[in-house]
Amino acid sequence: MKRKYIISIALVVVIALIAFKLTANKKQLDAANTPEKKVAVIIPVKYATAKEQLLELSIVKTGNLAPFKESKVITTSSGILQTVRFELGDQVHQGQVLAIMDNRTQQLDLQKAESNLSKLKADLQTYTELLEGKATTREKVNDIRQNVNDAQVQADQIKKQMGDASVKAPTSGIISAKNMEQGVFANVGSEIATIINLSRTKVQVNLTEAEVYQIKQGQSVKITTDVYPDVVFPGKVSFISPQADVTHNYMAEIMIENTQKTTLRSGTFVYADFSQKSKQNVLVIPREALTESVKNASVYLVGQDNKVVLTPVQPGREMGSLIEIIGGLKSGDRVVTSGQINLKNGTEVSLAK
Repeated sequence: MKRKYIISIALVVVIALIAFKLTANKKQLDAANTPEKKVAVIIPVKYATAKEQLLELSIVKTGNLAPFKESKVITTSSGILQTVRFELGDQVHQGQVLAIMDNRTQQLDLQKAESNLSKLKADLQTYTELLEGKATTREKVNDIRQNVNDAQVQADQIKKQMGDASVKAPTSGIISAKNMEQGVFANVGSEIATIINLSRTKVQVNLTEAEVYQIKQGQSVKITTDVYPDVVFPGKVSFISPQADVTHNYMAEIMIENTQKTTLRSGTFVYADFSQKSKQNVLVIPREALTESVKNASVYLVGQDNKVVLTPVQPGREMGSLIEIIGGLKSGDRVVTSGQINLKNGTEVSLAK
């Protein structure tokens, strides 16, 4: 009886130990399956407020003046420069004879060609009369008529060569270079002078991709130079390249009237001011608020709960460190300008300007 009692007590103890162990294990499993409470991390960022301001484009470029026209004086025949009728700095007019080539050989050739032409014309007259009397053949008359035509062409060619002996100015302007002197032999195509036309001057400047879309052909431009510090020369955009160069710059050309009072010279260093003001108010934000390129632009918009939302925007013109926003934001919206790399949708932030 005593033995059965001891066995019963032992079984109760074993069962109690098993129950205790199972209870402990369940607590461990429940603790393991319970999700940990995450502590929200607040990211410090800088921000700016989208605001409206008066549109003002500020673009100033530097460049050098170039002539409105620059032409080379080219010989069209070969020979000795018999006469040179210009000096450096001379003002010349289009069509003015600047030099005369020695054409005595052409004169002799022309005399010979005209003498031959006269003889052939007389022969043609004689054989035409013989044909009427049926004393010759039509083939003979046609041969002589062809010879007359050939002789006429030869004489005309020699006259043209003699005309080419007079070297004329291809444009009006100032002689800026004199390459040959009187008595020198010149081949066909030799450059004997350079003429530049400074009645107007032009400036060539390079515009970036952001700038070129803000400039229009015919737009007024203010030109200044250190040579005339108190003078502003009015200019107009005469050309904008439709294609960028290898550095993604676009060449623009500005034309300026050149007055006698303040004469501008080729090569002078100038400043071209494209800046404009208007009465148009535009919405702007700092350029650094954009998270990607201008073509695929978005910003982190800060909500009332200080949580951010990645928001696509439509950018417009750049104005220094600011950029116009055409769509996606409204005045008063807060956008992150620094610290975007640590953000994603829904991140809570602390703000500092």
